[in-house]
Amino acid sequence: MLYSLFAYLQTGGYPGVRLMNYITFRSGLAFVLALLLAIFAGQYIIKRLQLMQIGEVIRDLDLEGQSKKKGTPTMGGIIIILSIVIPCLLVGNLSNTYLLLMLLTTVWLGAIGLIDDYKKFKYHNKDGIKGKYKIVGQVGIALIVAGTMYASPSMVMVENHEVISDETHRVEDVIYDQGTSKSPQTTIPFVKNNNFNYSWVTGFLGEHATTGGWIVFLLVTLFIVTATSNGANLNDGLDGLCAGLSAIAATALAVMAYLGGNIIYSSYLNIMYLPGSEELVVYMAAFIGALVGFLWYNASPAQVFMGDTGSLMLGGVLAVFAILIRKELLLPILCAIFYLEDLSVILQVAYFKRTHGGRIFKMTPLHHHFQKDAGVVPALIQRPLRAIVEQKIVTRFWIIGIILAVVTFVTLKIR
Repeated sequence: MLYSLFAYLQTGGYPGVRLMNYITFRSGLAFVLALLLAIFAGQYIIKRLQLMQIGEVIRDLDLEGQSKKKGTPTMGGIIIILSIVIPCLLVGNLSNTYLLLMLLTTVWLGAIGLIDDYKKFKYHNKDGIKGKYKIVGQVGIALIVAGTMYASPSMVMVENHEVISDETHRVEDVIYDQGTSKSPQTTIPFVKNNNFNYSWVTGFLGEHATTGGWIVFLLVTLFIVTATSNGANLNDGLDGLCAGLSAIAATALAVMAYLGGNIIYSSYLNIMYLPGSEELVVYMAAFIGALVGFLWYNASPAQVFMGDTGSLMLGGVLAVFAILIRKELLLPILCAIFYLEDLSVILQVAYFKRTHGGRIFKMTPLHHHFQKDAGVVPALIQRPLRAIVEQKIVTRFWIIGIILAVVTFVTLKIR
């Protein structure tokens, strides 16, 4: 809205209105607006949730400090969603397909989580909507994203090529194609030319290889969105854990979006250039600001929980964002903790069924494993021997998240 207004005012030659042309300025403004909105509007929303007696339903898992969480307002993901959407509507370029897809993803997955939280509150249980319906919703947004990337004429790439010296056998320069192209390509870590075309997987199809590549891309999109969204959902079990890890991953993705949307930096890093994707930085700045503002109330001891309204949305947003900037294959590094949460539950359930009651971990999802003393529950993995306090677990997971973000960046240059 403000972006369009300032674009109109530029025709009148008013001083200062050209600031809205700068991604850095609008991103900074989006961050500040989201942060303030989350802090000030968040206080009002928390009071409303308390008056409506929308409290978290707590299962007795025999964890330290668990009983104190009972009755803490949930559905706090509403704070995050509003703090993302409103700044983007104000300072974002609403004609940009990338930005529109991110806003749709935010509202879509947030709505699924909100319905889930509402059912838990209404029927006073932890079940909510059935898992298969969540999967259907996640698959739905993944199909929309992949379909739009395939069909939209504005979502294109400019492929980079290395110029290698015959004498030194080193890269002398990076050149780009003269025009844009629509291709199922992505970034893959730890290889010399880190552009990976999904069509290479379907090369046996001959002239239909490109179509097959887009189908492979669709399948990867479905997996990435569902795995990351559910991983964040499982990770949301300790005060500030999911919000902090999401903010760390989001910061890394925002920088990658800025680099990939700027042809100068893209050339320096030898990565593909995605015209128009720079607008995603505005979205992610609002996303980070909303999470930092939410942590104002969600840090231990939490005054509000995000619920599935927030956690399902956070993981899905990170996944879709990475897919849009062609960095989805970096997520297993950047969001490794979310995937480990997924994997811990899958392994635990499979082992439990196979051994008729055996356990690998003391408790899953993974972060709860560290809250149990050794010997309390018979499990293959008993370390750590003593339970770790919640705040220390959260801080250590944040540190690991920062390390993973750094390693993700390193992969852009290690080939």
